[in-house]
Amino acid sequence: MILLPLMLQVGSTPSSLSPNEQRYQACLMLATSDPKNAEAEADRFRIAGGGAKARQCQGMAYAQEARWGDAATAFEAAAHDADASRDPLASRYWAQAGNAWLAAGDPVKAQTALTTAITAGTLDAFGRGEALLDRARAQVAAGRLASARGDIDAAQEAAPKDPLAWLLSATLARRMNDLPRAQNDITEALKLASDDASVQLEAGNVAALSGNAEGARTAWQTAVKLAPGTATADNARAALAQFDTPAAAAPATPPATNPAPAKKP
Repeated sequence: MILLPLMLQVGSTPSSLSPNEQRYQACLMLATSDPKNAEAEADRFRIAGGGAKARQCQGMAYAQEARWGDAATAFEAAAHDADASRDPLASRYWAQAGNAWLAAGDPVKAQTALTTAITAGTLDAFGRGEALLDRARAQVAAGRLASARGDIDAAQEAAPKDPLAWLLSATLARRMNDLPRAQNDITEALKLASDDASVQLEAGNVAALSGNAEGARTAWQTAVKLAPGTATADNARAALAQFDTPAAAAPATPPATNPAPAKKP
C-alpha cells in the first residue's frame, strides 16, 4: 500500500487551508479520479511553486495508472525537495518511492529508498511498520531471507494490528522451514483478517505442511470464494486440484509458488 498523505485534518475545512494546501488536496483527489489530467495539474502546480507536494501528486497520478517506475521517480523527486527544505514528510515520500520501486520490480532501488525512509526516524508507528514490510519484501526478492526476518519482526512490533505483518511473517517462516512460527503467525493473521483471500491461501499452505489436509482444503476453498478471478484464487484452485486425483488421500501440498501479496496504492 502506498502511504497516502493525510487529507483534511480533523476539524479543518477547505476554507481553513492555505491556497497552496487547497491546491494540493484538489490535485490528490484528481489523481484518484482522473490521473491523466492530474499529471498536467501537478506540472502546473510545480511551476507555481508547489514543491514536494506537487511532485508527490504527480507520483500518485502515475501510481493510479500503474506507471510504477515513473511514480517512483516522482516520489523520489518529492523526497529530495522535502529533504532540502527540512520537511519531515520527506520520509513518507521516500517510503512511497520504495513501494513504487518494489511494484516496478526493482528491489535494489526499493531497499535503498525504504532504508532512507526508515532511518530518518520521522515516520509514525504505522508508517514505519509499512516501510519495514516493504523493505522485507524487497529483501525476499533479493534472496536475503534472514534480513527480511529482522524487518518483519520489527514491523510486527511497530504495527501489531496489521494483518499483513503476520501474513508475510507466516509466509517467510514457511519458506525458511520454521513451521511452528508459520502456524503461530498465520493464526494471528486469521484473527485480524479472516476475510482476506491471501490470508486464507497461506493458511491452507501452512495447514498442508502441517499434515492437515482437511484444513488446507477448507482454507483454499475459502480463498477461491473470497477473491474469484484473481491470482490468489488461481493459486488456491491449483492447490485444490490435488484433491481431484487418486493421490488426494496423501498429505496436501501448497502451490509451487505463493508470492507475497502485492500491496495496492
